[in-house]
Amino acid sequence: MNTTAFDELAVVGKAFGSPKRLELIDLLAQGERTVESLAKAADMGLTTVSAHLQVLKLSNLVQSRREGTKIHYSLAGDDVLELYDAMRTVARTRSPQVQRALESHLGVPSGDEVGIVTREELIGLLESGEAVVLDVRPAEEFAAGHIPGARSVPLAEVIARASELTGSEDVIAYCRGAFCVMAHDAVRLLSGEGVQARRLEDGMLEWRSHGQPVEVGR
Repeated sequence: MNTTAFDELAVVGKAFGSPKRLELIDLLAQGERTVESLAKAADMGLTTVSAHLQVLKLSNLVQSRREGTKIHYSLAGDDVLELYDAMRTVARTRSPQVQRALESHLGVPSGDEVGIVTREELIGLLESGEAVVLDVRPAEEFAAGHIPGARSVPLAEVIARASELTGSEDVIAYCRGAFCVMAHDAVRLLSGEGVQARRLEDGMLEWRSHGQPVEVGR
């Protein structure tokens, strides 16, 4: 049997076989970023990030462009995003260890204590204009792409801007995706300020991977 195709397939699989590279893919799922921005967001050294990006680039999972002295990276295509999303879904479904690790990371038990809105419910609320949607990711990620009509309220600003939401009946917060804790924290912070809010069940990564519309810019 000619194993060449399987050898090349294994190269792609190996690129996904590093937790650090998976974290970089997770960040790039939010939009294009510079090496410096990735290093800061992932709390890694520049040299380490550059090395991992080269592995991903050699596997054709990411692409780059130069702008002056800066190098910007992005996922090579929507199919990479869909593959990563599918891998996470299978891991959460098939591996109790992954689910336990996620619950520990989020700091919540299975079932969660904050209200949850499904993607389908949010789509309906957006169509009817009944929800105030908060994007609690960093402003850079909001500008790269967000749910149409969402407000940019980075997590660090949630308490200071809670007064803007007084009287709002349906406040929905979202962040990067199912492995992101920011929306959970935002809902708890808003609750402490007297604002009743819920969170999207997953986040921007899943919104994109399921073909929902994305708005770009601030």
